[in-house]
Amino acid sequence: MQTARIIDREIAQYLPRLSDQQKQAVLGVVKTFAAEQQDWWDEIGKEQQDAIDKSLTEMKAGKLTPQDTVMKKYKKWLKK
Repeated sequence: MQTARIIDREIAQYLPRLSDQQKQAVLGVVKTFAAEQQDWWDEIGKEQQDAIDKSLTEMKAGKLTPQDTVMKKYKKWLKK
């Protein structure tokens, strides 16, 4: 955390030296980095989150169906 504070101070020292155009460019880069850090989990709906949580709980409980079993059961609907 100490490193982040040092970096914050150093950035703050350089900002007054930049032109408005340069500041806009830096702001664009910062916004791009921040957008990349967003978690997809926060972007999906509550219903989807609940379905994923339920699936993970079932998986951890061993309530899985092997793929070959599923493929045999639904084989007739597969395209040939």
